Amino acid sequence: MAVQGESLGPAIRFEQEYGNYWAYIPHFIHSPFYVYAYAFGDGLVNALYSRYQDAEEGFVDKYLEMLRAGGTLRHRELLAPFGLDASDPKFWSLGLSMVEGLIDELEAAL
Repeated sequence: MAVQGESLGPAIRFEQEYGNYWAYIPHFIHSPFYVYAYAFGDGLVNALYSRYQDAEEGFVDKYLEMLRAGGTLRHRELLAPFGLDASDPKFWSLGLSMVEGLIDELEAAL
């Protein structure tokens, strides 16, 4: 509760009952690593967007081809045309640098 209050600031007020809310959400307890899929997806999208920003041409065609593949390929094969590899720390740095840029913009606006 203290960490959430600190991170969200005074605009959000938590009632005392909220302290037990985490127990209400079954995937927090019964599905280990469930929420990591969100972090992976966000990092993947951010890395792809970073490549899009730097792409001279051909990105859109590759992206549409990736979407056409649907669930037929694993992420390693889907990302290969973009020169991305999720097992490489540089992949994650691309996504995190985009978030860092957004934080910098926010701080500059304050």
